[in-house]
Amino acid sequence: MLPEAFLNELKYNTDIEQVISRYVQLRRRGRNLTGLCPFHSEKSPSFTVYPETQSFYCFGCGAGGDAITFLRKIENLDYMEAVRSLAERAGMAVPEGAVDDGSRQRRTRLLELNRAAARHFHQNLMSGVGQNARAYLVDRGLTRSTVVRFGIGFAPESWDDLRGHLREKGFTDEEMIAAALENPGKNGGCYDAFRNRVIFPIIDLRGNVIAFGGRNLGDKGPKYLNSGDTMVFKKSRNLFALNFAKNTKRPELILCEGYMDVVSVHQGGFDNAVATLGTALTPEQAKLISSYTKTVVLSYDSDGPGQAATRRAISVFEDTGVKVRVLSIPDAKDPDEFLKKFGPQRFELLLEGSSGAIDFEIQKLHQRFDTDSPEGRVGFLQELVRLLAGLGSPIQREVYLSKVCRELEVDKQAVALQLETALRRKKKGQEKREARELRPFTSHQLSAKTDIEKQKYPKFVLAEERLIAYLIRSPDAWDWVKTELSEGDLVSQKDREIYRVIAGRLEAGLSISLMSLSGELPEESIARLSEILASPGSENISPREAEDYIRTLKGFHTEKTSAEIGSMEEEDLRKYIASIAAKKK
Repeated sequence: MLPEAFLNELKYNTDIEQVISRYVQLRRRGRNLTGLCPFHSEKSPSFTVYPETQSFYCFGCGAGGDAITFLRKIENLDYMEAVRSLAERAGMAVPEGAVDDGSRQRRTRLLELNRAAARHFHQNLMSGVGQNARAYLVDRGLTRSTVVRFGIGFAPESWDDLRGHLREKGFTDEEMIAAALENPGKNGGCYDAFRNRVIFPIIDLRGNVIAFGGRNLGDKGPKYLNSGDTMVFKKSRNLFALNFAKNTKRPELILCEGYMDVVSVHQGGFDNAVATLGTALTPEQAKLISSYTKTVVLSYDSDGPGQAATRRAISVFEDTGVKVRVLSIPDAKDPDEFLKKFGPQRFELLLEGSSGAIDFEIQKLHQRFDTDSPEGRVGFLQELVRLLAGLGSPIQREVYLSKVCRELEVDKQAVALQLETALRRKKKGQEKREARELRPFTSHQLSAKTDIEKQKYPKFVLAEERLIAYLIRSPDAWDWVKTELSEGDLVSQKDREIYRVIAGRLEAGLSISLMSLSGELPEESIARLSEILASPGSENISPREAEDYIRTLKGFHTEKTSAEIGSMEEEDLRKYIASIAAKKK
């Protein structure tokens, strides 16, 4: 348990707006701030930050909590790691002997294991067993200094080379499997996951080795093999070489398709290249990029899959505030090949001449349609209208519409009418989609049972929500509330758990801020608390209203539904009517 004085000081030195704005582009709406939720994909902002209560809540997916909860979710940290991260930002030292649930030790152990594996892979590469792998890297044009800088290694064609080494270092099979470096065998043992592969360590922003990517040197298995998600690694939330690129002095980041492209681009003098980790670009990765730059250059392969990946990436970046440019790579299939053929100076010219995302899409339309023929023009303009309808800026729509109509010598007014129709259709579709997808207060893990209780007893669940909100904002009222209401008077089991912890802390004279409560309540309960504090009407509850809520909750066990009344025996019905009459006197 962390000392109360430490938590209070941490709360005082932590501004949730500053913490979250590193990951989410926030816009002020009155007293609060809104943005696109980093925990689920959305087009319209449903994520809200409340500076007054130092909390956040997403009305789309139900994620909510305080600064600690946010860091835990966004960085995949345990409670104590999130606390230490906030304390480090605030220039505070976490008290010695602070207790955690053991996950910090497990994470530390996995990171030590990964570091030992990376060293072993690198030593393999530099030894006799790595001769063929070194020849491959030399053939790809990599220098020794580049290999050392990226910590590139080699896993030989062996079932237990890494396992044997790590066991000598004191690591267990269970730990190796947890790190995704070993696969469980059929007879209870395990075997190396990476075999006959050049190994690229994946390093996080703190300098920890968190995972690996392996390039196959043989014919068996996939060309690239990447670590699966582990306790210390989520591939959808990390980028290869961001640990280097975050310090670049260049104004943009270059997003490449694979490890070798990134390494070659860095070796060519461009230290701003990163890559996704064996998957298509995710919204989380796009948001991560947006926290380091306002411009990204997409540098995917020039083949069909690469161009399809470019179009997907453009759509993912749409709502991040990042300006997208697309690198056209002539006479080469990827940046690696272009740099080998033409050198860094020509690559610099390519970067300077990279086109905007809309120009890229229009160029692809020109390749699809023969605009010299009437049918081709019609098809081109129909697709152009769909493309422009997807742009959020009216100025962009006007500029590109005028430009294309001028080039094709077609009536701009006719195309503009089609565009207006498409925009109206898109708006209606978006409204219907948001009505389906935006489910306030229903999407959280704990909500299934809570919602059943809300539907069955809406008045009573609302009363307990309001009373919990009243206590959070007016803790001085506890001495009165505890004489009027007990934990058993609440309807929802989850809310009773929250009320019990709040009551215990208030009885002990402790703080009940979300930051204080997040150490005692599970994440889903903290999200529920954020939901309660975010609900309309919870801001300014008067003592008289609190009395009404208490009176409502006290009546829960005596108030019957019409169905229950209809099934009562005559004697029970007479007693029930008498109890109601006594209440009214």
